Amino acid sequence: MTADPYAARNSTSAPSDAAHRPYREVTDSCGRLYRIGETDRDILGHSRQAMYVGSGMCLLGFLALSHLSDVLLAILGFGVVGGIGAGLIYATCINMVGTWFPERRGARTGFVNGGFAYGSLPFIFIFNYGFDTANYHRVLDLIGLYIMIVVAGCAFFFKDPPKNWWPAEVAVPDPAAARTSGTAFARNPPAVRQYTPMEAIRTGMLPLMWISVVLTAGVSIFGISFQVDFAKEVGFGPLVAASSMGVMAVVNGVGRGVVGWLSDRWGRKSTLVFVVVVLGLAQFGVIWAGHLRSEWLFLAFAFLSGFGGGAFYPLFAALTPDYFGENYNATNYGLVYSGKLISGLFGGGLGSMAVAAWGYYGAYALAGGLSMVAAAIALLLRQPGHGTPGGRGAPGGPQPQPTG
Repeated sequence: MTADPYAARNSTSAPSDAAHRPYREVTDSCGRLYRIGETDRDILGHSRQAMYVGSGMCLLGFLALSHLSDVLLAILGFGVVGGIGAGLIYATCINMVGTWFPERRGARTGFVNGGFAYGSLPFIFIFNYGFDTANYHRVLDLIGLYIMIVVAGCAFFFKDPPKNWWPAEVAVPDPAAARTSGTAFARNPPAVRQYTPMEAIRTGMLPLMWISVVLTAGVSIFGISFQVDFAKEVGFGPLVAASSMGVMAVVNGVGRGVVGWLSDRWGRKSTLVFVVVVLGLAQFGVIWAGHLRSEWLFLAFAFLSGFGGGAFYPLFAALTPDYFGENYNATNYGLVYSGKLISGLFGGGLGSMAVAAWGYYGAYALAGGLSMVAAAIALLLRQPGHGTPGGRGAPGGPQPQPTG
């Protein structure tokens, strides 16, 4: 006699923040727990503390840049304090959209992630046409105040769903059946259980993600840092050089939403490999365009570089809860995304050393090669727990089930 793959358990009490709405806890065939019965409207109502802190730190960052005369203090204030604030906001938003939309997180994560790129467009015009030594105090102060007000206002409506929450209107997937069903869950099956950060590290998949982020983000940062200089080096006009950067910024943002939507249909891993290969080919394409002195070809590969240089971020943001579950996603994705700290060092600093040693052609060839290495690493990614006895195969053994 086989066990029912959906053994439902009614809870003995409902949480106070869900207006005492009853819910059920359902276990799938792999032992993962789902909390169903509540809608998002039942749960929403209180804000994230992290968002308020982040908005205040962003304001302090702009005030430091505006009013501190000591260069080191200004850098620490804007780069460290403001950077941490921006990171808190980014991580909260990306983590939250993944937990509220676990069944279609790719498109939603991509859309929200894209704001990191195309949200900068208004400030490009402000800093180019409305910013000088006569008004920089006022402009920086107003930007900092604007960011704090907007972020804090959004934070008022933020709230995490309960652990293991699943949308009431969406059927709980059976991971064992989903992998052969041809549905969206077959392409992106849910995690077999909730992995703590240390368990996620011990699977070996989180470190592979981290290395891939380091390489891919390094190439992206390299392109952002040197594309305009390379355009001037090969003799392209200033309009083409500036336009290539604008194209990269727009496509960088829009591409994130597009690949998030595609990943729901193609599969997260397949889409990630495709994007990283496109990023690598774009680096070789920039070399080709420079060799031919073709401005339109240069803009075309700037388009592809911008697409690939931003599109991988939402894929890692969605892939992390796909592999390790939603309950610890803030920390798990934070560990994966921390690779960008290292990539910032070699994408800019080591990139300039490569340009000095081998010229732009050699540096771009190196960047393209590193992208291909990152794509090969992405091919090694496997969802933990599948293909092992009981489907759990995770460090720490089976996930304990509640009695109530």
